[in-house]
Amino acid sequence: MKGVLAVRAFRRLLSGWTIGNLADSALFLTLAVWAKDLSGSSSAAGLIFLALAAPVVLSPLIGLLTDRVKRRPLLIGANLTGALVTLCLLAVEGVGQLWLLYGVAFAYGTLGLVNSAAQNGLVRDMLPDEHLDSANAILTTVDQGLRVISPVVGAALYSLWGGAALATSVAACLVLTCLVLLTVHVRESAPEPRDPSQSTWRETTAGLTHLRSLPLLWRITMVSAAAFGVVGFFDSALFDLVDKGLKMDPTFFGVLVGIQGGGSVLGGLTATLVLRRLRPASTVATSLAAIGLAAMAMAADVGTTILLPISIAAVFMAGMAIPWLVVAMVTTRQRLTPPGLQGRAAAAANVAITIPQMASIATGAALLTVVDYRWLLIAAGTVLIACALTLAHTPAPEVNPAEGASRLHPTT
Repeated sequence: MKGVLAVRAFRRLLSGWTIGNLADSALFLTLAVWAKDLSGSSSAAGLIFLALAAPVVLSPLIGLLTDRVKRRPLLIGANLTGALVTLCLLAVEGVGQLWLLYGVAFAYGTLGLVNSAAQNGLVRDMLPDEHLDSANAILTTVDQGLRVISPVVGAALYSLWGGAALATSVAACLVLTCLVLLTVHVRESAPEPRDPSQSTWRETTAGLTHLRSLPLLWRITMVSAAAFGVVGFFDSALFDLVDKGLKMDPTFFGVLVGIQGGGSVLGGLTATLVLRRLRPASTVATSLAAIGLAAMAMAADVGTTILLPISIAAVFMAGMAIPWLVVAMVTTRQRLTPPGLQGRAAAAANVAITIPQMASIATGAALLTVVDYRWLLIAAGTVLIACALTLAHTPAPEVNPAEGASRLHPTT
């Protein structure tokens, strides 16, 4: 990782992104708590997460936007817009302004997609192929670490000083992010010009077409999409694991989240090594198998005394596997995608994975009312392991960590 941290532009991008990510994570969970306080309804709180996720349907258009304009100005503009949108929360005084929470959540989810797509392309422009895996590993490590810390920070701000303190703090962080991004100097690839011979539909879906044209990218994306079709089962099943399996207070769920975060930090730190040793398809297969085995372990029908250490080890292992999966997918896509398609390729992969995940969250919540949580975990584990075996036993061209997109376009 020393090589990538020696690049000044990346260090500054990482600094700005870390500040912005701290603001994001602090806001997301606390918005749901705020909605619960205003309405007294758990359903109202749950709708916050739906509003945050709903903008995924706009991903293809967002991807096209990020391929049409310079990415650094787009990142700065998105963060500044996010700061202004967050300040709208200052107008929330009671349940009558609940709709503002949903509006801010939807806008924030949209701007998050813009940030993600633009950053993907910017990282690809500033770094050679051999540093992309290390860069993505660092970004993922910081992301996972902040997910453990920042919700606590956001909840503390809200509990001690109210929503206004949360809104102003998040807005200040986003403005600071903009200031740091102004110091990032990188020679960006030229935005892709409009092709008059192509319809808007064909240009918008060019990222999907690109993924389908490369067997390795397409196989990884499709298998991961199938796997994420059951990953959402965990969201509901873990609450019942804590309550019915471990016989613990619901607050122990937070402990499990912290343990998962610890595993994710370790996974981020080792992701580069794993990817270089196993190569992309095998890394994704190993990650899915690890998460599947973790699900099976947590479904074990054993006493509470034995189930507790099993669950802790399983949650830690699943947390460690997530960064391996993310780094392998993102790095491989960046390496094999020309600059002018980075945004749309990222958007296509995002839609392919996020929509099945959202559907699985809803399905898991519904199934949990009629079946034992163990069956959900067993079903998830079976599908995940089957996906891992499918990917591991289906040959596809692999990519050398030092090669990749340089074979398709020159490194900038």
